[in-house]
Amino acid sequence: ITPLTDNRTFIVSAYFDNREGKVTRVIGIVHHEDVKELFCWFCCQPNGKTYVSKATIDVHSDRFGFPYGAADIVCLEPENCDPTHVSIHQSPLGNIDQLPSFEIKNRKAEPFPVDFTVCISAMFGHYNNVLQFVQSMEMYKILGVQKVVIYKNNCSHLMEKVLRLYMEEGTVEIIPWPINSHLRVSSEWHFSMDGKDIGYYGQITALNDCLYRNMQRSKFVILNDADEIILPLKHPDWKTMMSSLQEQNPGTAVFLFENHIFPESISTPMFNILSWNTVPGVNILNHVHREPDRKDVINPKKMIVDPRKVIQTSVHSVLHAYGNSVNVPMDVALVYHCREPLQANLPRESLIRDTTLWRYNSSLIMNVNKVLYQTVL
Repeated sequence: ITPLTDNRTFIVSAYFDNREGKVTRVIGIVHHEDVKELFCWFCCQPNGKTYVSKATIDVHSDRFGFPYGAADIVCLEPENCDPTHVSIHQSPLGNIDQLPSFEIKNRKAEPFPVDFTVCISAMFGHYNNVLQFVQSMEMYKILGVQKVVIYKNNCSHLMEKVLRLYMEEGTVEIIPWPINSHLRVSSEWHFSMDGKDIGYYGQITALNDCLYRNMQRSKFVILNDADEIILPLKHPDWKTMMSSLQEQNPGTAVFLFENHIFPESISTPMFNILSWNTVPGVNILNHVHREPDRKDVINPKKMIVDPRKVIQTSVHSVLHAYGNSVNVPMDVALVYHCREPLQANLPRESLIRDTTLWRYNSSLIMNVNKVLYQTVL
């Protein structure tokens, strides 16, 4: 996160986007009122000429009342050159050598090295839910993920050890996310709940960056949190589920999965693994009761998207895409979300027993043990 001199504009990354024209799309955070105009400075090789174009500043509509929001700063590239870097400035005049420059990623199309990438938008609050995190990671791997990208603000010392192991094995990529050194950050999603500069640790900016970052290197991108798992009910894994869903819904850009709460307060101690008791965090295998749907409340959705068809995303839906969004029926898959209850006063018998997770128990327990013995235990 690089602040510009106005301290009202923060640049995250620049990406080439030729889906509608030859443009550089810069993902950033801006003050929705104070930032009136920005210019893109390109350096054209081999003559070293500077080319300046006025940017279109597109602040995403999902700002939820906060003064700062995710923004696309979009610039037309010069006709006869393919710049490798761009600088963003408040003025069309000045000296390019004094401006920070950003590499323009996605310049060349590459074959997709992976099928599934999970984007986890912000790890913060000295995150220490180690057991559930490892279980989620191992479930993602069983279901078919090859890469998990985490925008990390901070976490506990123990969690660092676990992340290091996953980075060394090549599963996890960490993007440092020190947003609170630049802005007053809220851990709430709406300005009315907490009047800070930006909501939920700049989650929406991180999700959009993650989407573009993986546009050329992952067939699908999954946008969810570390305590959520998209669980297929009809298929053994994501690959078979997605090929079936794509067959039934050709041309679809976005697949939406309904979020269901499995309260951590209701326990079915079927898998009490003694060595896990010393590890901080929740054991998801013991939480197989989900809350029933509430009348007049829409369950939020999480998404699996084709990143090449998405222009802008929010948290529970896509704002702009080439192609439609499809709600995946609950008998095909749901989001298993183990957290504190939303309907805390419900008796156990009003909850729905759903043991889908147990299908994976033997490989899950084995894989989780392997990680814990290398890091925590």
